[in-house]
Amino acid sequence: MTRAMVAPVVVSMGDPAGIGPEIVVAAVMERPDWLERLVVAGDAATLERAARVVAAVRDQAAPAIVGVQSPGDVTSPAGLRVWQVCDPQPPVVWGFVQPEAGRMAARCIRAAAAAALSGQVRALVTAPIHKEALSLAGEPWPGHTEMLQALAAGHLGCPVADLPVRMMLSEPHLRTVLVSIHVSLREAIEAVTTDRVLETLLITDRHFLRFGGRRARIAVAGLNPHAGEGGLFGREEADIIAPAVERARAQGLDVQGPFPPDTVFMRARQGAFDVVIAMYHDQGLIAVKLLGLDHGVNTTLGLPFVRTSPDHGTAFDLAGTGRASPASLLAALEAADQASGPVA
Repeated sequence: MTRAMVAPVVVSMGDPAGIGPEIVVAAVMERPDWLERLVVAGDAATLERAARVVAAVRDQAAPAIVGVQSPGDVTSPAGLRVWQVCDPQPPVVWGFVQPEAGRMAARCIRAAAAAALSGQVRALVTAPIHKEALSLAGEPWPGHTEMLQALAAGHLGCPVADLPVRMMLSEPHLRTVLVSIHVSLREAIEAVTTDRVLETLLITDRHFLRFGGRRARIAVAGLNPHAGEGGLFGREEADIIAPAVERARAQGLDVQGPFPPDTVFMRARQGAFDVVIAMYHDQGLIAVKLLGLDHGVNTTLGLPFVRTSPDHGTAFDLAGTGRASPASLLAALEAADQASGPVA
């Protein structure tokens, strides 16, 4: 496989004060075959600094940082291709929340998303950002998922509400899709409506049909302990979640539940289901991260392009040390590669 044969995967650099640039460099040092398959939307000076610290820790030659003018540039010399989308400036300080770092991260996301939406790349993989830095930079979104949803809706010329998306977290033995994402627990409970649960089921089913070629075996977690215990611990299961399950089944989906949330993830891990629908963020993420943070992948369902990311944050305590593991980023790259397939 050569650069000329396949459109690249674009990696947004992430927060330059965090480990994102370092894990990008470490990933291609561990897997040099990715040098021909990806391009980084970022800042060359930031990637060069990251390459120096990673190479020193690993006692290994770092890849050359090669600047390119566009994400599809296949004529550059061998090395880690960096599409310069940030204004050149002195590197930010490692390990601290900074508005400028948030601004750089946002520019990388916007450029990478535009490349994905225009078909210049076949998938987008996002390195970690810091949500507080994004906010200090004046960005209105609480995270990648919401920002990419808004950018995609703007590109398609439709309201954001008309492009519903969901977050799927996975590791080798478990997948979970979330009904709500970055909201307070109180707001997450209020978001458990029949229509929203049904929408989550339909988005999940479409994703598996598109990228897996078959219907997923879907389990639905309850909201309350013991899935409400027949109404003793809450009526949400009977009054809200079960009707969504029935409506999905009537449309041909292979879905069961609601099940007690304290056991349904174990059953899925044992092979009874392909994916679990979790009612809120931490209900699903705690299970996945407990099983495999190093190999966790976040996939956004519902976008008009493939987007994955590592299932961890900026790790400011490790930034600048060169010791951060690229395992989750490599898993995200492989997931994006498999979902998007080669594009001539």
